[in-house]
Amino acid sequence: MRAVLTGGTGFVGANLARRLLRDGHEVHLLARPGHASWRIEDIRADIHLHEIRLTDFDALCALIGRIRPEWIFHLAAHGAYSHQTDARQIAETNVLCTVNLLEACRSVGFGAFIHAGSSSEYGFKDHAPAETETLEPNSAYAAMKAAATLYCQHWATSQGLAISTLRLYSIYGPWEEPGRLMPTLIARGLRGEWPPLVNPDIARDFVFTEDACDAFVGLAEAHGRRRLPGAIYNLGSGAQTTLRELVDVARRVLRNPAPPLWGTMPSRVWDTTCWVADSRRIQEALGWRPRHDLETGFRAMARWFEDHPELRPKYEGASR
Repeated sequence: MRAVLTGGTGFVGANLARRLLRDGHEVHLLARPGHASWRIEDIRADIHLHEIRLTDFDALCALIGRIRPEWIFHLAAHGAYSHQTDARQIAETNVLCTVNLLEACRSVGFGAFIHAGSSSEYGFKDHAPAETETLEPNSAYAAMKAAATLYCQHWATSQGLAISTLRLYSIYGPWEEPGRLMPTLIARGLRGEWPPLVNPDIARDFVFTEDACDAFVGLAEAHGRRRLPGAIYNLGSGAQTTLRELVDVARRVLRNPAPPLWGTMPSRVWDTTCWVADSRRIQEALGWRPRHDLETGFRAMARWFEDHPELRPKYEGASR
């Protein structure tokens, strides 16, 4: 398959690009000018890299017309990190770029368009929300991701197009952004230390990147067997993990005897003691279930970290 991938220089996208290459697909990565290239340097010769701004509609249409992709994976996003606060840029990247890409791809036709949504679209819930749950986004990023998801669903259902959304929960694994929780735990833990930590009861639904890539590819393949126009699936394990439980896993895997530093970091606005997916729909429709439990995934990530000493300074610098 010829696959177009946006957001491929980011964490999840870089993992998905490698998965598509391993599966024998032709990968066209659309990246903005000035993109960070460190995640794709070792696969640069194997992909088709196109520098383009998704806001340039005419240029985008021309490029998509030349590539004529069969699969499109739209992972480009802005606003997921705490330092990304410009509301206009958040709206432009998450909404306008989605509109432009959909329009450009519709003009040539496609077999599957998979949009990466976010669990933050639901807002804070005291239970595992199903895909039919009322959305209560509580940030500019969450609101714009919700708008993009609804727009994709509208296009799919009104025109019968093969467009679906995966609402991502807490994906972790190789190539994750330096400074985030998992790589920071590993970078510090390998030195026998702990980073500052918030309330140990803060919870997340963690999904290893390989399992996330299974879902992206599996959904694209499912569109080849039957149309799933406008389908939305929670990409979460369905198992909630507290920070205390995660640290216990890290202590075992990294053999770190130091006591964790609970409460030495203030809670962030997105921290909550309930954050878990209702994953029944994706299990029933696609047969998807995570192949890695938290400890298996964490061990795999720690091995990757140790196997890439050239990246250690990047991660260790961010963890200080």
